[in-house]
Amino acid sequence: MSGFEQYMKAGDRAKATSNFDDASKLYEKAIDCLKSSSQRHPLPPIINLATCLRELARYNEAEQILMQCLGDDHQSDVSVDDPLYAKALTTLAALYQAQSKYEAAKEVHEKAVSIARNIQKSRSNLMLAENIAGYAESLRKSGDLSRAEEYHREALEIRTCAVEKRSCTELELAVSYTQLGCTLSGMGKDQEAYAQHHLALGLRYRYLDFSHGLVSESLNYCAESLCALGRGGEGIPLALHAVDIRKAIFGTSHPAYAHTLSVLASCYHAVGRFCDARDLLEQCLEICEVAFQQNHANIIPNLMNYGEVLRSTGDLSKAKGIFERAIAIHELNFNEGQQASQLEKCKSEVAELEIQSLESSIHCTLKHSPLTISDVKVKGTPVVVFTDIGRDVDDELALVSLSCLRRRCELNPVAVITTLSPEGDRAQLARGLMDILDMADVPVGIGSAGGVADGVELEVYDANYVRTSQSINEDGMDLVYQTLESAPPKSVQVLCLASMSDVATMIRDQEILFTSKVKEVVIMGGVQSMDDDETLSPDTAYNNNCDMKAARFVYDKCQALGVPTATLSRWAAYGCPIRPLLLDELAKTDHMSARNVQRVSKQGVDQLWNKVILPESDLRREKLPGRCDVKWFYKTFIGKWKAPGDSYPQSIWPQVQKLNMYDPLAVLLCIPAYRRLYFDCKVKVVNGVSHVVVGTSEADNGIVNPDLLYNEYASLFFTALQRSLHKQAVVQAIIPANGRRRLSNFTRHNSGDLAGAPTRSSWTF
Repeated sequence: MSGFEQYMKAGDRAKATSNFDDASKLYEKAIDCLKSSSQRHPLPPIINLATCLRELARYNEAEQILMQCLGDDHQSDVSVDDPLYAKALTTLAALYQAQSKYEAAKEVHEKAVSIARNIQKSRSNLMLAENIAGYAESLRKSGDLSRAEEYHREALEIRTCAVEKRSCTELELAVSYTQLGCTLSGMGKDQEAYAQHHLALGLRYRYLDFSHGLVSESLNYCAESLCALGRGGEGIPLALHAVDIRKAIFGTSHPAYAHTLSVLASCYHAVGRFCDARDLLEQCLEICEVAFQQNHANIIPNLMNYGEVLRSTGDLSKAKGIFERAIAIHELNFNEGQQASQLEKCKSEVAELEIQSLESSIHCTLKHSPLTISDVKVKGTPVVVFTDIGRDVDDELALVSLSCLRRRCELNPVAVITTLSPEGDRAQLARGLMDILDMADVPVGIGSAGGVADGVELEVYDANYVRTSQSINEDGMDLVYQTLESAPPKSVQVLCLASMSDVATMIRDQEILFTSKVKEVVIMGGVQSMDDDETLSPDTAYNNNCDMKAARFVYDKCQALGVPTATLSRWAAYGCPIRPLLLDELAKTDHMSARNVQRVSKQGVDQLWNKVILPESDLRREKLPGRCDVKWFYKTFIGKWKAPGDSYPQSIWPQVQKLNMYDPLAVLLCIPAYRRLYFDCKVKVVNGVSHVVVGTSEADNGIVNPDLLYNEYASLFFTALQRSLHKQAVVQAIIPANGRRRLSNFTRHNSGDLAGAPTRSSWTF
């Protein structure tokens, strides 16, 4: 293989993965190889190089090398066949289009399409489809949407014919679906636009790696269409994954990355996260101002979004100025009548803002909507969650399962409060996780240090979806009180997956509100022997141990005030462990949370191991109970005690056979139907009120059927992760707690329920 061929193939591989920087360098080397040879046309590497430079926003360089071959009159100075010449013209037209030179782009495209029609007789020829689609894109961006739709449908017809004749894969159809979807969106046909983008996304899921740039393109356009349909919350997980992929491919200064930020901003705006949307659009515009030439037409939609968001925050004066700038840029780029609806929208906004007060009043936190009895019946039981997310992955998986139960209208999370120092960092992790799980509209608040001494900060694991957000409530307890005040009597469940410091504060400060609105407190913790006393008392479980005084106070007050409690102990978690292989299977969904849970689990188990092997008096054990020693670890995670030898291994992960998911089980305990199906509840009646305990000892762990329960919460994980990415039904291989492989179809097409699970309504996309 010649040097030229090697560089071309390597460049093609890099280009196919959107690595345009490396691809451009390889094509330059291929061109250098041709300088001493006249046997090959120089246009193929030049066309590919120009395409890469365009993707890198290096427009002047791309135009210069194309014009050297085509000349100012678009006539090639080398001997080329017509298909190659047409491809060069199409590349030049796409370059003009990227620079908002729409009239020049249409002129060159018309020439290329004419050549392609003359030489391509077959209605299944992809080159003809490419030229027609390129022309349609220039028509679309110049505002001629009706003609653009006509040409895009013709290109789709040609590509469909090619697929039927097996002259290409059906992945080629995704190009037409995407381009037609964008055209329909511009025409206000949002439902049909979403259908086209979803078809493209399905094909790209099927044939491409999740990290591919084209997958991010379809995620982005699906999110944009959902937002236009009033379903912006559903679009947020898609947009966040698109941002993550494009950041890895393009970096943070590329227009493609800026576009994902703009779409994400629109989705946040739709769910009332105005300041988050504003911050993203300011970042987007900063990128565009550098990447595009001054007053580029591509900036106009971002300016319009920014103006609308500023208006929602209350910054009316600035919003008016932004719309005025959009009008000025429009008039510089378009002839009269082109993109008329865009111009009309901007002028209408300015006119409305002129008659309004331009005093600024910025609003950033999520508005709290009152809950009605009807809401409880339709949306499920309202739940206030206290979590120390970031310590271990079971808090994260609890929220994953909660998102699925929310979709099924079983539970309705109305507030998530993070506790345990550093509580603010945990809030940022919770906020990001809720966003990628289609719960961006659920408020997150910052609680207390959770019993940790002043100045001490425990670890919080990292994730690429951690979000600093002005929507996070700095006073988490105030958020809790607002939530309870807006709820019907005896309707709210309090779910405590962490230290009980904040629950104790709630009871102490707002006892009447607590007793009137809370119907039950569900606790991940543990109690002392139920036979030892007439009331329940907390044991040495980790969550209790973080603030034992608060734990005793909560149990005493709930029993005295007649507020029921339901406690799930560590014994229950030991009775239904999972195998690490489940985390590997979850990671195959490509969801950011699943990949992070897989990574953090290994890291977390090793960190726990390195605390366990320390002497009980060592401060580095933090709040770890003394009973958690090496023998306990082996029995809990490996299955049997085996002396580790002369020295302890630094990483114990390869030996781990089972993991305990405490918090997801506590989530399931909140639902009466699950409670009846999977848990053997012991009851302590105090002052005429029943208090439930699941798992009173190693011998009585309170789990009725561990295999069925394991399969149930595994299905909740899969469903939540796949639904948030709008993936089609797939069959996942699951390893139950007993180690036998079981195949379960964990997601359904469009509607349906999990086998054996309680349900209120069918699921829909």
